Amino acid sequence: MTKQTAHAANVAAIDLPTAKPAHGQVPVVGVGASAGGLDPICEFLVSVPPASGFAYVIVQHLDPTHKAMLPELLQRVTRMPVHEIEDGMPVEADHVYVIPPGRDLGFDGANFAVLPASGARGHHFPIDSFFQALAARSREHAVAVVFSGMGADGTRGMAAVREAGGLTLAQQPASARFDPMPLSAIAAGLVDIVALPSEMVALVLSWWSSHESTLPAQAAAQRDALRQLFQLLLKQTGANFSDYKLSTVLRRIERRMKVRQCLTLADYVVFLRANPAEIELLFKELLIGVTNFFRDPKVWDYLMATALPQLLEAHPDGGAFKAWVPACSTGEEAYSLAIAFSEVLERVRPAARYTLQIFATDLDDDAIERARQGVFGDGIEAEMPAELLQRYFMAAEKGGYRVRKDVRNTIIFARQNVISDPPFTKLDILCCRNLLIYFTAKLQEQLIPLFHYALKPEGLLMLGSADTPGNFHELFAPATSAGRIYRRLDASVHRVANYFPTRVNTVSISTASEPQPSSMNGNLQLQVEQLLLKKHTPAAVLLNAHGDILYIHGRTGAYLEPAAGKANWNIHAMARDGLRHELADLLKRATQGESQIAVRGLVQRDDAGKPLQALDLTAEPMPGEGPLAGTVMLTLAGAPLPVEKRRSRTSNPQLLELEQQLAQARLEIQAVRAEMQASREELKSANEELQSTNEELQSANEELTTSKEEMQSLNEELYTVNAELQSKVDDLSVVNGDMKNLLNSTDVATIFLDGELRIRRFTDQSKQIYKLIPGDVHRPLSDIVNDLQYPELEDDAREVLRTLVFRERQIPTNGGGWYTVRIMPYRTVDNVIDGVVVTFINISESKQLEAQLRSMQKG
Repeated sequence: MTKQTAHAANVAAIDLPTAKPAHGQVPVVGVGASAGGLDPICEFLVSVPPASGFAYVIVQHLDPTHKAMLPELLQRVTRMPVHEIEDGMPVEADHVYVIPPGRDLGFDGANFAVLPASGARGHHFPIDSFFQALAARSREHAVAVVFSGMGADGTRGMAAVREAGGLTLAQQPASARFDPMPLSAIAAGLVDIVALPSEMVALVLSWWSSHESTLPAQAAAQRDALRQLFQLLLKQTGANFSDYKLSTVLRRIERRMKVRQCLTLADYVVFLRANPAEIELLFKELLIGVTNFFRDPKVWDYLMATALPQLLEAHPDGGAFKAWVPACSTGEEAYSLAIAFSEVLERVRPAARYTLQIFATDLDDDAIERARQGVFGDGIEAEMPAELLQRYFMAAEKGGYRVRKDVRNTIIFARQNVISDPPFTKLDILCCRNLLIYFTAKLQEQLIPLFHYALKPEGLLMLGSADTPGNFHELFAPATSAGRIYRRLDASVHRVANYFPTRVNTVSISTASEPQPSSMNGNLQLQVEQLLLKKHTPAAVLLNAHGDILYIHGRTGAYLEPAAGKANWNIHAMARDGLRHELADLLKRATQGESQIAVRGLVQRDDAGKPLQALDLTAEPMPGEGPLAGTVMLTLAGAPLPVEKRRSRTSNPQLLELEQQLAQARLEIQAVRAEMQASREELKSANEELQSTNEELQSANEELTTSKEEMQSLNEELYTVNAELQSKVDDLSVVNGDMKNLLNSTDVATIFLDGELRIRRFTDQSKQIYKLIPGDVHRPLSDIVNDLQYPELEDDAREVLRTLVFRERQIPTNGGGWYTVRIMPYRTVDNVIDGVVVTFINISESKQLEAQLRSMQKG
């Protein structure tokens, strides 16, 4: 018994659960692998118990120019039937299916659909394609597994499976011969379980056998547990999910409960309290971070062909436009908008100057960080035209593509909660696609007027295929018949936003049983509050520990002004002369302590030294908990100028000397400051030169990177072919040994000759006639000394090659023996004549008996 069959016997002895068809469909486990994937696939299949109830589909990168041997190799390690998939083949449980080389795979009802490859060689991603088809077919019952391989094929497919609510698994990178494929999926945060291949089947079956969802009923009976869960999420992540659609939230909570094998919602809450890392995983699960470049191409076609050109025509003298992309996830939507705007400018080529500043926000810090990097996998080749990919992307250092620097610079990525944080305003474009469908109707009715408030007149609102403005038809009008892009309309003041989110107060999670306090009309309350803030509160600035300005309240123009050169929102650069030294000392003391620090009666002077105004500065560090932790609130309040006392002339020489020293010290400080500014400019210039050099090096490296990717793809195919050839060599070695033993066991001398009568093979008995050694292979037979009295042997062999009629003669030997020499044509498997076979049958004993018989007859 081999090691693998023994393992299979052990697995068969374990009582594992089995899968039952869901909604009449056979559940499918999709397995993706590339270079080095044969071993983990075998380990996986060996661990499958009998009658597991699943169909297993193996999608591996295979060379389309070679016959695939993967089905034969896998059949050796599993009792389940293994098939290479044909178009229309039905999906059956307890079967293993292998994708054909160079094709894509999908489903047509209960059957497989074999499709043409969606990309050229080196840019074909069959694992992504199949996982996406599996997610569309099986939804929350889909299972996707990624094993060893180069590149990132499978990552985008796993995103589709997670979006559908299915289970995703990846091989432990340390156990993979090539770890880029599992590492890519793990780094993208798309993997539920990381395990060894031999452990995965038990985990999948355990996940499948977990309880059927009863969460909607539990939500009514266990409302307190659900409320506690929301409170845990709010406390750790700052996100309130009580306004999300309950069905969506419960479906994703159920998914995490299955992974953690928690039977009730209360059990899961207990698990969350004991495992804060699970709260983060649940948070990312609820965010539904799925996006693509140019999703819904018809919407983008209309935007580039009509909406954006109309926006440019409305501003013939040029303009600086602003756009906001809430819930941007990893940035594909924001980058698509930036590319679309650049394409329109390239096509229209207006004489005036136009720019687009895009604000892209999301709740997930990890997604924002990935979006800032602007690096995407090879899968984006299937999402956008090749010409856009070539113009706006360059090869990344570690594979994939990086967005061009000038495109990245047009987008500002930041963490922001569209529900609780203030919106961006005075926008020309607001792109909020496929977000509203996850919110309750009440929250949608609050956000649509808020979007109207954020947009300029005639501004564009882009919604997803399932999103609509609802009942607010007087706020937005569809710009197309498809109704995916809307234009902002002027509306009555009674219909504009009365919901304005702010993080000043902590968001509380309400339940249906909690009474809502009565409040005055939202518009009137807002106007009163704004009036009081405007007239009776001082100007204030919120700063971080480095002095960067985070928020400005009131009129600060008398104290702050933008610094010359590149935009710099730092208080030390923006403070007017006369305030910088005091501000630096004040902020330093405030950040080092916890109490409020104040400077009263600070006098500002003009260039001639005359006093302009006096002000009181106050710096107060914010509390150590909450969203303002680590920041400082700086207030600037005007104060009356102090009455100047007449200075009497003094003849005290010591006082005069001190005044002169003070004036000289001020001049020296001014000179040092100027030198520092000059040094800073030089360093900035040197840094820009280094960046330019780095971009040139990156450009020079693009061709090498492209060649490397092609070689990598070719290497994967060669690796698979090599594994198949090695198996074939092993089979041929066995057959060769069998044939040699068979020929020797006949005890007939046999010599195989090619078309030029050179020795191809011979049996051991041939050495008694010809003086043959192993080194004589490929030598002409005429060069070998023999005992036969048969000089016509070569002529007869050529005649057989010409006529294809065998010849047989009885030939004596020099030692008195006799042989029957038979010469026959050598036919290959393809029925092609490729030489002759010469056999020598010893008839010496027959000849002797014949001679004795004749002598007896004569006597």
